[in-house]
Amino acid sequence: MNIVLIGYMGSGKSSIGKKLAAILKSSYCDLDEVIEKKEHRSITEIFKEKGEIYFRTIESKYLIEVLEQNSNSVIALGGGTPCYGNNMDEITKAQGTVSIYLKASINSLSNRLFNEKANRPLIAHLETVEALNEFIGKHLFERSSFYNQCKIVINTDNKSIDEVVESIFLQLF
Repeated sequence: MNIVLIGYMGSGKSSIGKKLAAILKSSYCDLDEVIEKKEHRSITEIFKEKGEIYFRTIESKYLIEVLEQNSNSVIALGGGTPCYGNNMDEITKAQGTVSIYLKASINSLSNRLFNEKANRPLIAHLETVEALNEFIGKHLFERSSFYNQCKIVINTDNKSIDEVVESIFLQLF
């Protein structure tokens, strides 16, 4: 079974994914890392040099590859991945795949992201917590219809990684 973790940036997909994979004795795959390896540059560099349209195009291509090439993995996606092209349909129709939305509030996301925004191309330009809150709120509004298509929704607010992993286990098994 593949477990695909979906959620906004800062929702814990990578941290939770690594822990979940270790417990399940599964492999862990981060789509952004796959893209960086195949493109020989960072996500930030891809955005800067080629733009978001190029990035979203290759992101879709590599998503399909990852879904086809993995059978017992925990796969963490970028926050926007399910919202472009027919990516959510690809995730939904992939055999043996369970999608999980790691849901977090605007305030939780903002608290997690503000100090690391320099490493996040979509929010690096935002100077205040208020601007970040507004940006996240707008994005969550736009993306929630995609995120909510997941088979399982787990709220991550005020929960440790271990608590979220336990919640996932209770939903899966």
